[in-house]
Amino acid sequence: MNVSQQGADQTPVRLYGPVPSRRLGRSLGVDLVPYKVCSYDCIYCQLGHTSELTAERREYVDAAAVLAQLRQRLEQGLCCDYISLAGSGEPTLNSGLGWLLRQIKALTRLPLAVITNGSLLWRADVREELLVADLVLPSLDAGDATLFEQVNRPCGAIDFERMAEGLIAFRRQYRGALWLEVLLLDGLSDTPERVAPIAAWVERIRPDRVQLNSAVRPTADAAARPLSPAQLQALASLFTAPVDILTAPAAAPVSSPDSSAASAASLSVLALLQRRPCTCADIARGLGLAPQQVIKLLDPLLATGVLHSCQRAGQTFYQASAAGR
Repeated sequence: MNVSQQGADQTPVRLYGPVPSRRLGRSLGVDLVPYKVCSYDCIYCQLGHTSELTAERREYVDAAAVLAQLRQRLEQGLCCDYISLAGSGEPTLNSGLGWLLRQIKALTRLPLAVITNGSLLWRADVREELLVADLVLPSLDAGDATLFEQVNRPCGAIDFERMAEGLIAFRRQYRGALWLEVLLLDGLSDTPERVAPIAAWVERIRPDRVQLNSAVRPTADAAARPLSPAQLQALASLFTAPVDILTAPAAAPVSSPDSSAASAASLSVLALLQRRPCTCADIARGLGLAPQQVIKLLDPLLATGVLHSCQRAGQTFYQASAAGR
């Protein structure tokens, strides 16, 4: 493993950010699985294709080590809106999830969110473990098995009906906030006729909010083309729950770190870009850096091949290359 991904004790760093989130403001990310271990291989994934497609639950990452890193971060002082369990794969695959959620709740009053694709909510143990979270954000990108296979490309153990019924079962048990993300794509889920079956399932799930999204970041497949905010707004009327059209977050105040913090800032930038592609402005907002400082940190990482850049919708995104993982 590249040493830049590790702390001083050589334990891989499992925290990243705070990241600028369109849904959660500034969110400290907690990564519970290795890179691209997931139950889906979504065509729109901002991290590329899934390397291990599985529905097997096990402790992919040591939950106790993650807790130790978070405890240290909290002791150093942490300013964010949420602690979110998400990262570079599907967090509910980690069998230590329930224990970790309970321990985090005992450590801090910061709200605790879990961002999940929802694929394992048909399992009673996963539903039970998530009950302690303040906010759960699952996804539903299809209204039938055909679109589910086209967009999410799940592992063989997960079928559409089982997944969707799991979302309904979880809502019946869960008393926290449930925000359901629905990601729509040009040519696949872009008309009222194609979105109506999704809306029918959403009606049965009864989330507190529906968050309409599209592929605004670089994607695994070129076929994943975004809808405009105006198109999303037009389709919002199909849903009876309150609907948010996800847009870029507002700018946050930034400050320039002194030179002694440059190395730590560089590691923070890399940890963030290992989990999601970001623009220079995203990095500045998420890490509280001045844009000029971000550019200085990006230049050597790009020159050494640790990062690469790509264009999407007229914006330059930076993400970790294979050498930076």
